[in-house]
Amino acid sequence: MGISKQPDKWQCGPFALKHALLTQGLLASEWEIGKLAGTTPLGTDENQLRRAARHYGCELPTIRKLDADGARRELVRYLRDRVPCLLCVHGWDHWVTAVQEEKGQFIILDSLQPDVIVIVDWPRLRELWVYHDGGEDDGETVRTVYDLHPLTTKDQVRARARFSLERARQLRRPANRRLAQLWDIYVEDLVAVCRPQTQQGGRSLSLGEFLRRHAAVILDQLDTWHGKIDRDAASQVLERMRFVADTYGLVIRQRDEKRTVAAVSMIMALWSAGEYGVEPLYRKVPVRKLR
Repeated sequence: MGISKQPDKWQCGPFALKHALLTQGLLASEWEIGKLAGTTPLGTDENQLRRAARHYGCELPTIRKLDADGARRELVRYLRDRVPCLLCVHGWDHWVTAVQEEKGQFIILDSLQPDVIVIVDWPRLRELWVYHDGGEDDGETVRTVYDLHPLTTKDQVRARARFSLERARQLRRPANRRLAQLWDIYVEDLVAVCRPQTQQGGRSLSLGEFLRRHAAVILDQLDTWHGKIDRDAASQVLERMRFVADTYGLVIRQRDEKRTVAAVSMIMALWSAGEYGVEPLYRKVPVRKLR
């Protein structure tokens, strides 16, 4: 799961839809999507992906543009509203997900690429995206076709990702490849303890501010109780949590601050136990029977 590379060429459709759902805060596996869509080694068409999207409460319409400028404007309009769009590229042979446009650069999630997260300019995206319909052999005039498929949802308060160029470049770094692969797990944990900023009533604080206040205490207690954690590795986990939370605009209500200390401490305790192992805390003591 996560932001990951497809193992086989024909699985691009489920991966593209999975990545689009993930940016909308919806978690689904590519295997589940493939089953819902009826994906085969022949691939997945837009109707199959639309059927799978509806299972998650989303719509995946087809919008067709016949000129490049109109296609670009329509795509940018959706992306600026934080609506990911599936595009079928390479002559309608491969599905990718467009998630952001910034300064003329487009952030694409392409599960066929080793890094998955790809940054391209408009001339390159136009070249990949265009489909030439018709030709001299059948006597028809060649048309240029640009189909986009925005993934829309009625849930307006759901956490939605904003992948800026800076964030995309950070995730492309080899050191952050593991974070990208585990992206969905971080999202799942964080939406359980944080809230979308758009859903907030009253005062709140970012996860970065929360960690500035409490990270040292959490790590001190974790080290005290476990006794052999790698503090730098633990700090890296917390920093990754902050990165993901900021990407989705997740914050903490001030009235939930103490509850969040407990929740993050529990997550870190489970992480350290899984990473380094743990001995039984309370051993069973034999009880002498009374006569």
